[in-house]
Amino acid sequence: MTMNATDTGNPIIFVLEDEPDIARLICSSLAEYGFRCEHLRTGRDLLVRARSTTPDLCIVDLGLPDMDGMQVVRQLQEGTPCAVLILTGRNDVTDRVLGLELGADDYIVKPFEPRELVARVRSILRRYQRSAAAEAITERNIASFAGWIFDGNRHTLTAPDGREIGLSAAEAGLLATLLRRPNKILSREQLLGERDVDPFDRSIDVRISRLRRKLDDDPQNPRLIKTVYGAGYLFAAQVSWQ
Repeated sequence: MTMNATDTGNPIIFVLEDEPDIARLICSSLAEYGFRCEHLRTGRDLLVRARSTTPDLCIVDLGLPDMDGMQVVRQLQEGTPCAVLILTGRNDVTDRVLGLELGADDYIVKPFEPRELVARVRSILRRYQRSAAAEAITERNIASFAGWIFDGNRHTLTAPDGREIGLSAAEAGLLATLLRRPNKILSREQLLGERDVDPFDRSIDVRISRLRRKLDDDPQNPRLIKTVYGAGYLFAAQVSWQ
């Protein structure tokens, strides 16, 4: 049986890092703020461990001895959806965009400032906690719109033709936020659940682009998720919840 780590106390974080010194720095920095950390050296070790205990968040290095970290992010989202922060020496924009598209919640490049790492971790977990609290307010977690069905419990979309499409935890959370406030402009801050957003943070734009593709929404002329330049995004459809 898979157990969520928050059921047993403070948030637990799996740290996937093959450099012992860096792993110790990450774990000691987070431990100061009450996080429980578990260090794993290979992607396979983490994936096996996540099947028995679901972490609150995984910190994933991309350069691993047994597999590419991007594969780990993909398999986590497919098998054990959880929050993911990529921490890597790769500073390529392509890697950053790919990581976010695969479902990572944030991306930090080494060398890193421990206090910034802690702040990013806390920010990600706050967003997930708010999302869980919002879902707990209502038992209606299945939404219908424009022939589509979104199942918030299973993180799936069912297309008008019956195809079932999986969503990462980050994508599902973003779509749920849009669906709960249809036909209203939502800023990046509202979509991220944060008061302050780095003006260069494009994680929301990447996820919006990915959602559009999954919804067959033409990015050049979207029908469902519309861009309101200088303001944010608007979900342009009637939504019913059950």
